[in-house]
Amino acid sequence: MTGSPPAAPHPAAASESGAAPTIAVAGPTATGKSDLALDLAERLDAEIVNADAMQLYRGMDIGTAKLPPEQRRGIAHHQLDVLDVTQEATVAAYQQAARADLASIAGRGRRAVLVGGSGLYVRAALDRLEIPPTDPEVRARLEAEAERLGGPVLHRRLRESDPVAAAQILPGNVRRVVRALEVIEITGRPFSASMPRREFLTPAVMLGLRVDRGVLDERIDRRVQRMWQAGLRQETEGLLDHGLRDGVTASRAIGYSQAIAVLDGTLSEEQARSDTAQATRRYARRQESWFRPDPRIVWLDATDGDRARLLERAWAAISQSAISHHAHRPVDAP
Repeated sequence: MTGSPPAAPHPAAASESGAAPTIAVAGPTATGKSDLALDLAERLDAEIVNADAMQLYRGMDIGTAKLPPEQRRGIAHHQLDVLDVTQEATVAAYQQAARADLASIAGRGRRAVLVGGSGLYVRAALDRLEIPPTDPEVRARLEAEAERLGGPVLHRRLRESDPVAAAQILPGNVRRVVRALEVIEITGRPFSASMPRREFLTPAVMLGLRVDRGVLDERIDRRVQRMWQAGLRQETEGLLDHGLRDGVTASRAIGYSQAIAVLDGTLSEEQARSDTAQATRRYARRQESWFRPDPRIVWLDATDGDRARLLERAWAAISQSAISHHAHRPVDAP
């Protein structure tokens, strides 16, 4: 006679691998990811790891919607304010640092909530993702060739050397074509051999937030207005004193590039606000396109802005994942 089936585990319970799954909260900007991450971290007694590339920068607070310390509810946050604006943010460096944080959190017996909208950074932290080396000289030469010959010529070259990668990269995406050719030249291997797979390195549950398009656009517009009213121009002016203009990554951040133009006198503040909102809406569309194909994401509608209901839906999704993990564990014979 077999015993009664085991009770469904609490979401904080360890998975079959022995590790409690990392909870990831992803999706487009202005969908409420930070608030949900805080709510989950409180309930799970967890620590938060940032996966927003621009929030890595010290001093870039207003324009990145970074939560100020007094709004973090005493919850430990990692991968915030770790770069100067003159430094380049790279996926490889982030992967190493974020994984070290996740391992350290787990080693202390704590849970981790990864939150952010930078899709490749989320995957770098969670997935089996090999990041090939770079060579600035090779990259510069290929970029010059793309400028001189045109993107389609380089895409044909990629198709000849790595048809699998060429089939997944549009000819118009010159940056990715150049990157693929750079990797092939440096490593002697096809770029497609290092393209990411949707496979978690350690157990994880991915929650995605989505908001109806019209509502999201309104939220973005309001957020942009609040940023400028809160002093985005003044924040940018202070960052210029710390070398923002020389920052390869930071100077191109949405909002900051427009504020630089205002300070340079090439754009009015009214036009800068409009351009910032438009660029943010386009960015949100790209984020949607990035996350949408991933079948592992449990999507939650955050259109109504009801945080209590959203938290309960998220908790239910995490609980269901824990049950699913438990159901696939081998049961000892009686």
